[in-house]
Amino acid sequence: MLSFDEVGELLDEMAETFPEEFFRELNGGISLLPQKKRDRKTGPDLFIMGEYCFNEMGRYINLYYGSFAAVYRHETDEVLKEELFQTLTHELTHHMESLAGDRSLEYKDERFLQEYRLERKISDDSGTNS
Repeated sequence: MLSFDEVGELLDEMAETFPEEFFRELNGGISLLPQKKRDRKTGPDLFIMGEYCFNEMGRYINLYYGSFAAVYRHETDEVLKEELFQTLTHELTHHMESLAGDRSLEYKDERFLQEYRLERKISDDSGTNS
């Protein structure tokens, strides 16, 4: 498993491969945070790898090293790199859609979570089994 610092360096390199326009109005940038994060409504099995945030603090992307470490700790560095790139691309897509006033990917993500909860019989309002 790559260290936090190694993943941070890799993330910087990946970000440099995207066109400059992708970072327009992303005033908070991209942060790699050490913790793992779970979806509160879904329970302990589903880790959040990254999230696009648009609030009073501005627009920014958080990626969670702890989530990647928990899920990919037994995988090769190449698998981790691919998942990191896919997550970065996903969150940048949220950003670009937000700038365009489009919420398509946000809706797709919510449908995925709803299906995940239904398959596991997890209540949508309490995060506990029904």
